Amino acid sequence: MMNRQLTPVAAAIAFALAFHSIRAAPVDGASASSAKAASAATASRNAAVLQQLPFGDRADFEAARRGLIAPFEGKIRNANGEVVWDSHAYDFLLDDTAPATVNPSLWRHAQLNSNAGLFKVTDRVYQLRGMDLANMTVIEGDRGLIVIDPLMSTETARAALALYRKYRPAAPVVAVIYTHSHVDHFGGVRGVVDEADVKAGKVKIYAPAGFLGHAISENLFAGTAMFRRGMYQGGSTLPRGALGQIDAGLGKGAPRSATITLIPPTNLIAKDFETHVVDGVRIEFQLTPDTEAPSEMNLYLPTLRALCMAENVARTMHNVLTPRGALVRDAKGWSRYLDDSLVRYGDKAEVLFAQHGWPTWGGEGIRTLLADQRDMYAFINDRTLHLMNKGLTPNEIAEAIQKLPGELDKKWYARGYYGVLSFNVRAVYQRYLGFYDANPANLDPLPPVDSARRYVAAMGGSASVLALVRDAIAKGDYRWAAQIGNHLVFAEPDNKEAREAQAEALEQLAYQSEAATWRNMYLSGASDLRQGVPELATRATEDLVKAATPAMFFDFLAVRLDTEKAQGHDMTLNWRFDDVHQSFALTLRNGVLTQREGTQHAKSDVSVRMNKSVLDRISLRQLDFATALRQGDIRVEGNAGKLTELLGMLSTFKPAFNIVTP
Repeated sequence: MMNRQLTPVAAAIAFALAFHSIRAAPVDGASASSAKAASAATASRNAAVLQQLPFGDRADFEAARRGLIAPFEGKIRNANGEVVWDSHAYDFLLDDTAPATVNPSLWRHAQLNSNAGLFKVTDRVYQLRGMDLANMTVIEGDRGLIVIDPLMSTETARAALALYRKYRPAAPVVAVIYTHSHVDHFGGVRGVVDEADVKAGKVKIYAPAGFLGHAISENLFAGTAMFRRGMYQGGSTLPRGALGQIDAGLGKGAPRSATITLIPPTNLIAKDFETHVVDGVRIEFQLTPDTEAPSEMNLYLPTLRALCMAENVARTMHNVLTPRGALVRDAKGWSRYLDDSLVRYGDKAEVLFAQHGWPTWGGEGIRTLLADQRDMYAFINDRTLHLMNKGLTPNEIAEAIQKLPGELDKKWYARGYYGVLSFNVRAVYQRYLGFYDANPANLDPLPPVDSARRYVAAMGGSASVLALVRDAIAKGDYRWAAQIGNHLVFAEPDNKEAREAQAEALEQLAYQSEAATWRNMYLSGASDLRQGVPELATRATEDLVKAATPAMFFDFLAVRLDTEKAQGHDMTLNWRFDDVHQSFALTLRNGVLTQREGTQHAKSDVSVRMNKSVLDRISLRQLDFATALRQGDIRVEGNAGKLTELLGMLSTFKPAFNIVTP
């Protein structure tokens, strides 16, 4: 029998079952008017870079433009008329001379990433580049098109396919390949295929084993924190320009106000090597789990002698641990998979292309690239372990490893535009030993605000610390200025002079950064200090919500549970989803929510029955709990007050939390 006890409190818990928004529409940043010019120290440091690297080597500029059929120029808009992608936003990069506010090496890389349009890679293989963060590759099959990685949004993917069809045969898409589980490589799938055709068997979708679970979980369990940190990493709220965001390392950035979708794969690649004939094209898949993504694969096209390295090879050092946050990657394993590719395909491939950046043509260049990036990740792993076993701590190791060995340091594709050497070696330390550096003084440190107040007092008070920050800035000692300035801001977050001084220190560090990601993070911090945290317009992504399993839903429910509120409210619940024939036994005990799948409690406090489709609608805020209950979409038996208690103890995460202030 249904118990109506839930109805009086339904308004308070209408969205209690909903997933938090796993994507958000970026918000335009404040103008660059509050930004300062490059200091003399920064200008001098950036000028020195011109003498340290081979800027006379223009081969990459030729390669990045090679095969251009048609440039992309203009704007891509969503259904509401909002600009999703603007090819002219980076026109300021047309100046060959880097301004003093940008590291010349990063300026060069940002120029290369600005090449946008339709490019021929080799016979039957084409790429759409510069129309999203990633590349979309099109292979011409016997009957239609095979699309590799349909970008991040439906709007950019649709525009990219339209540009291809304007200059190439307007054939149907008969297959899609997701190389890995990151959203910029699958989110635009509905812009190139109709799900009805997938369900009818007209279109196959290939993906590496574990793809769906990883694609969803990365955006769910730590999604709010990852999204907020990702805004810093990508500089999504910064103005575009020489004082703001100029690049994202792997590409220009993510599309704004865009539609992210997902159609589940129909064919999973589960073996180390599998060969499939896709629309007449023979493709060998090389599974590479736990490399750049937990679920990833490379492709080799033997008849075309073309090697696709997914995101395992890029025109930059990649991240062993991405600053936005993720599981630490296995640098040693990554290196071994690159060597496997070198051994298996190095003497065969005549062109290597990837899902970011531009291709490499010629066997010698391909073998050198694979060997160099293999050596790079092996060095990051092995040298870190070497120094770790000598007793050095993470920060000491980062300071000790200033550059890559041998000729690697001068190779443009080994520079840290996206991943950074000092950050990556600390990630390796974390993978093997965790965050603790073995010094007992760091076992139980004071939280940031408490420790900051004590530091400021010990240094003679806020006026004294502010003077030290300004003195460090005047001397060009920005790392020290930022370190002590952070203490002052956390001790006195309303101190405007302290915030501005800290913003100036972060800003100069940004101007000096070779990494697009570090530049964006420093500038985002400076912006928050000056302007405050921007409001974020959030929204859920329908396909990811629908693809999430009920087990994932309950795992996330456990994450959202406020343990302090839940203690003393022990209960058992049975939950069944009739349309997918899945049952769960939930137990709330000691303030902890656990689940067992495929079973039910012999005796429970409350039982809930519903369809997974109803849960999806609630998660997408298309239906509220009270209405679903009233309509009979949710059926509750037993003590419904217990369910009310549980839902009332869930927290809702908001991504606009502070980072550079307490």
